[in-house]
Amino acid sequence: MLGTAAYLFGWSPGGASNYGELLDPKPVSGLEPLRGKWVLVTFDAAACDPYCEKKLYFMRQVRRAQGKDMDRVERLWVLTDGAKPRPELLAAIEGTRIEKSGGLAGVFSGNTVDHIYLVDPFGNLMLRFPRDPDASKMIKDLQRLLKYSARPR
Repeated sequence: MLGTAAYLFGWSPGGASNYGELLDPKPVSGLEPLRGKWVLVTFDAAACDPYCEKKLYFMRQVRRAQGKDMDRVERLWVLTDGAKPRPELLAAIEGTRIEKSGGLAGVFSGNTVDHIYLVDPFGNLMLRFPRDPDASKMIKDLQRLLKYSARPR
C-alpha cells in the first residue's frame, strides 16, 4: 500500500526512463482508421519550413529504426492550413498520412507545431516529444513501447 501511494504521488525508484513527456491519456477522435497502430503525429502548415521538414524526417527515421516492428507504427502530418504540400516534399515523406486539422488540435496539448506526439494503438494521446527532439531517444522510447505492448492479432 505504501508503494502504491508513493507511485501515485510521482515517486519511482530510478526516476523516469522515458524521454518523451507522458500526457494524461485522452481519446483522439478521427484516427479510427489507424486503430491498432502506434501513431507519430505532427502539426504544421503545408508550406513546411525547415523545422517542419526536420520533424517529418525524424518521424520517418524513428519508424524505420523499429525494423521488423515498423509496420506497427504510422506517421500522420496534420495540416494547419488549407494549402497543399510541395510535390517534392510529398515524395520525400512517402507513406506519411496527411490530414486536415478538422478539430484534431483541440485534444493535443501545448503549441502543437512545436512537438511530435504519440498516440497509442487504442487511439489515446499519450506522449509528446520536446521541440528539437533527440531522435535516438525517441527511437528508444518507441522500441520500449513496442517491446512491451502486445502485437495486434
